Amino acid sequence: MFENLTDRLSHSLKKVTGQAKLTEENIKGTLREVRMALLEADVALPVVKQFIAQVRKRAIGHEVMRSLSPGQEFIKIVNSELVAMMGESSQGLALNAQPPAVILMAGLQGAGKTTSVAKLARYLKEREKKKVMVVSVDVYRPAAIKQLETLAGEVEANFFPSFDNQNPIEIATAAIDEAKKTFADVLIVDTAGRLAVDEAMMSEIKALHQAITPIETLFVVDSMTGQDAANTAKAFDEALALTGVILTKTDGDARGGAALSVRSITGKPIKFMGVGEKVDALEPFHPDRVASRILGMGDVLSLIEEAERKLDKKKAEKLTKKIKKGKSFDLEDFRDQLMQMKNMGGVAGLMDKLPGMGQMAQAAQQQVNDKSLGQMEAIISSMTTKERKFPDVINNSRKRRIAQGSGTQIQDINRLLKQHKQMQKMMKKFTKKGGMANMMRGMQGMMPPGGGGGPLGRM
Repeated sequence: MFENLTDRLSHSLKKVTGQAKLTEENIKGTLREVRMALLEADVALPVVKQFIAQVRKRAIGHEVMRSLSPGQEFIKIVNSELVAMMGESSQGLALNAQPPAVILMAGLQGAGKTTSVAKLARYLKEREKKKVMVVSVDVYRPAAIKQLETLAGEVEANFFPSFDNQNPIEIATAAIDEAKKTFADVLIVDTAGRLAVDEAMMSEIKALHQAITPIETLFVVDSMTGQDAANTAKAFDEALALTGVILTKTDGDARGGAALSVRSITGKPIKFMGVGEKVDALEPFHPDRVASRILGMGDVLSLIEEAERKLDKKKAEKLTKKIKKGKSFDLEDFRDQLMQMKNMGGVAGLMDKLPGMGQMAQAAQQQVNDKSLGQMEAIISSMTTKERKFPDVINNSRKRRIAQGSGTQIQDINRLLKQHKQMQKMMKKFTKKGGMANMMRGMQGMMPPGGGGGPLGRM
């Protein structure tokens, strides 16, 4: 997400970072480029105008002119105004109600609503330790009820059955009663997709909203619709009094206009964003972290939180002890590392969150992408236990057999063995005193020239 905007802003802001003094003239040129970058990202024009006006006002004021590093101060202003545009701080769900806390999900057809219900159920179960029940009142599309039942089974949420010949309000009220009986903490109600111009469907969801009085009414919207997402959210808010927004398909949105427009236009916070198709691909929306990613500074906090949840700590400790004892980092260990990387969202997911790597993501993915991770895993799986433990025994005849077994070429085997050797050296450095710094330097040496410099890279 934000790839195009990050590239444009990084290019524009680099021009001011080295300035010893900022004048209205050199700020003017940069602001013009920033304005164009935001418009190309499909940010709503009123939002862009307000943003530029605020940055200009602060940039020609005392806080920049008195600064020892005016270029860097200017970028800090851009960063803080991006955060302000998206809502200052992360806002979680208000679940401090008499159970069950009812969450109503609304949105257009095809926005990813039913999938978001399952993702949210999983999020609440795993991170908030809540007992969750889900129900579909989409009586117009029988497949929607079946889809939610399947997804509920996948995320291990309780599913309340419904049928297409029932009334949505009757389904929802019966689900609330069942949630009380079974001591569910949260009930998520999935509704039919509808258009804001469809008066009959809007009247139906209004009546449903009044009947069940949800503590949270979340609007699910496809981020790839850009500023239209914000305008649609505003129309729904006028009918339902939304409490927040879930942006879906952000992994496929290179512009980011929806994320930057929704809060300003609707006044409603973005609470979550869908970052992939899997049921665990839902992240809380942190405006400060998103602003950091837009400016190419990465999102290390989210990366650490994700690592805490997804990395196998026992395996990591076992590997560290093994290398400290002087034992070799073998291909079994390498395969484990590849699988851990896949669990963390693959190459794209990691690159997006690492500081200064935004512009490198595309170049890096040409060399190591999620498809190549699968290929590398297949190659290692085609080896014997001895070959995985002692890679030096792999001669040409063994390579031919491994290539045939994994459906790859001999050059693919050679490439993997070379990458394993590099990883082996890095792991040795990592376990020594001061190893992290050495490892980072090693990684920097492996990067393509000219990469890794976001606009704050030299601050």
